[in-house]
Order: sequence, then C-alpha cells, then structure tokens
Amino acid sequence: MDTYADLIECEDVLLFANAAITSTGQREFHSSGHEQRLSLDFLHRYIQGNYPDVYAATLALDINDHNAALIVRNLLKRPGAGDGKLIAWRLARMSPPRVYRLFRNLRRDGINNRRTRAIIRDWLAARPDIAFDAVKYRSAVKAAVRHAHLRLGGELDDFLFTPRDRVRFGTPVLEAWRRAHYEKAALYELPYTVAEGFAARHGIGREVFLERITPRLTRLERLRLTESARKDGADTEADLAAMPLVRLASYLLSGPPVERRADLASALQAAAARVAGPRKGTWGSVVAVLDDSFSSYGSPVKRRRPLAIAVACDYLLEALAGSYQGRWLSRRADPLEMRPVGPTPLGQRIIDALEQRPDRLVIVSDGWDNAPPGLAAEVLRVWRRRLDPAGEVSIVHLNPVYDAEQFDVRRLSPLVPTVGIRDAEDLPALVELAAFAQGRTGLGELRAYLEDRAARR
Repeated sequence: MDTYADLIECEDVLLFANAAITSTGQREFHSSGHEQRLSLDFLHRYIQGNYPDVYAATLALDINDHNAALIVRNLLKRPGAGDGKLIAWRLARMSPPRVYRLFRNLRRDGINNRRTRAIIRDWLAARPDIAFDAVKYRSAVKAAVRHAHLRLGGELDDFLFTPRDRVRFGTPVLEAWRRAHYEKAALYELPYTVAEGFAARHGIGREVFLERITPRLTRLERLRLTESARKDGADTEADLAAMPLVRLASYLLSGPPVERRADLASALQAAAARVAGPRKGTWGSVVAVLDDSFSSYGSPVKRRRPLAIAVACDYLLEALAGSYQGRWLSRRADPLEMRPVGPTPLGQRIIDALEQRPDRLVIVSDGWDNAPPGLAAEVLRVWRRRLDPAGEVSIVHLNPVYDAEQFDVRRLSPLVPTVGIRDAEDLPALVELAAFAQGRTGLGELRAYLEDRAARR
C-alpha cells in the first residue's frame, strides 16, 4: 500500500512529466517567456534533487526536445547520474541542431568529464553523413570536436580548422562548399541553409535560386517555403502525407490557398491513419471537446500552436475511434475552417458531449474555462459523483499549454486526469499515462512503467 510520501512522489513525477511534455520555455498566451523558463528551471532542480532516478528515467517518456536537452545537461553535470545508453538513445531521437546546441551549452558550462566526451564522440560517429553536418552546422561541429578533444582526421579536420590550406577536397559536399565561393553552379550541391548565403553573395535572384535548389530541400523546408516560393514564381511542392500531424495542422492554419485545402484534408487523414496503425478503429465510441477559443492562438513565438494540436488530435481521434464526434467550442463543424476566436465555454460543450454517453470523452484545451468560469469543473464533478460513479465513460483532459504559475498544466477538475500534450502522435501514450494521473495506480506501478519504457529503448 502506498504511503503518503509515495503519493506525493507520484504527484510530483506526473507534474514534472506534464511540464516536460508541454513547456519549451517560450512565451504562452497567459505567461511570458521569462516566467516559463523560471518555472521550468525550478521544476528540474526540484525533481532532480528529490527523485534523481525518476528524473533520469523521464528521458524515456515522450517529452519535448527542449526538456530532454535540459535533463541530459543536468545529468552530465553529475558523475554517474543517469543511464548512458538512455542518454544516447534520446540524443539519437533529437534534431541535430538541438543536439549541437546542447553540446555548445556543455562547453559553455565547462562540463567536460570523460562520459561527456564519450557521448559526444559516439553521437558524432553515429551521424549518417558527418561531412554534410560539417558543412551545414560548421561552427557547431567545430565546437563539439574541440570540446570533446576529438580528431575527425583527414579532410574533415582540414575543412573545420584550416580550409584554406586545401586546394581541393575529395569529399563531394566539402568540394562543393569550396567551389561555391567563386562558382555559382556549385552552391546548388549544398544544403539549402548554406546555399542561401552563397546565393545572396553571388547576387542570384530568389526565383532562380528556389527553382534550382528545390531538389536539395528537406520535407520540412519544402513545407515551410511552399507559399513564399509560390509568390516568387517557384514551386517547392511538399509531400504532405509524409509530414507530422501538427506540422500539417499548423500549415493549414497559416492560410494556404483554398485549392490546397482538399489535399491538406487528405494528407491529415493519411497521417492520422499512419499514426493510429493497428489501433485504427479500436477505441469504440469517442467524443472530443476541442478548444478553438481566442487563447488557442498561443503567442507570437508559438503562433496557433494550441489550435494546431487540437486540429491534429481531431483527425487522430477520428482514426482511432469506431465512431467519432468532434465538438468545437465555436460550434463550427469543419476543422479546415478553424480560427482562434471567442470565449471558452467548456462546460456547455462537455454537457453536449456527455449526453451522447460515449465510451471515451477526450477534452483538448488549455483549461481556461471562462464562459461561465468554473462550469466545466462543476459539470465533471456532478457527472463523476452522481451520474457515472462507476466511471463507465472514460474521460481525459489533454492540455497543450504549461501554466508557469501553477508549475503544471491547468486542470479542469480533480476528478478527471489531465496530462500535457505537445505532439498529436503522442496521444495514445498520454491516454495511457493518464491512468496514473487519475490515481487508479500508485507509485510502484508508475516506477515500473518508467522502467519499462526505458528498457524498451
């Protein structure tokens, strides 16, 4: 039987998991970037100081890259803290720019123990094309090599530290970089971000540059440049169905041309089916309450991110459910037409959803119930205690926004589990994690869950 201390630890761990999933230390609708970073820094210090083993195991959860980098950085500060294999696994999942930024921070903090150097060495050795990295992230690779006291050998060392000593490089991408200084055609053999600088240096027009560099663009670069390229008379058409759900939803909300919306709807459905996989159609009847109120705009640095997550969840839940209804706060029916506007009448929409008596109710909202304030909590209290005490309807609240003041995501009711969400692809795992937030399982089960997730890596 769990003691009071065990229950406190369970609550603390879940609170930290929610923060690590949702917060990126950036400005949100209701809090500044400084408040977010201050609150997050306190949580990291508190959890690592009180539950060091659980803190390290959190890397196995679907936390965002910002917090994963903070955890790795804090673990490497302390000799022997954390599992080196789990750290390596997590770094392999992170985007290269994020990892290189972490290595820079380790250098700035003077963290240069043997384990840190080994982790940097092994990560660089596992890169599929380190020469490509050396061109695209030249200063970052140079800093990492210096910090870990490495020698890449041959051309790479020369390229990073004494490029002018070489008359010619044998590696194609390195030679293209050398030739691009004086030969326009060579820049089209380079990564987009590097070639863009050379194009400006050579005075190449934007339309010509985009048309010729398109084959070198990554999927996300194609999506990001689609509209600006079209204005410049170029076509960088992206494979929409291969994109992550929230990326697609964000692109949809950015206002692409009307003729693209049918393609976007098909791409969102295909992406949702891919994420659902074998679970497609297995969740029974599902009703979702989805927040498209004004606060779902997010902030200037996370523009429309909460709304994009709600749109992505809408498509994924439809794929997971046997039968599905999505109920938006604005009462709009078409997710392709969603815009962040109006108050947050969560209580009324939850009543509408529960009237259907679904197998599962999923609420995707930042939790700022204000029309009228507190109605959602009262509706959920009456439902759980009077109308459905046996819990025949499973209810979970997914919140995409970290509340810096509360050190957690904002909850609607203590009777309903709330978990943070950042990417729609994590939704099935987060619903699983919600069982711990609901208090149906204790600390032992939570620790076993974390250990199992870590062991599967």
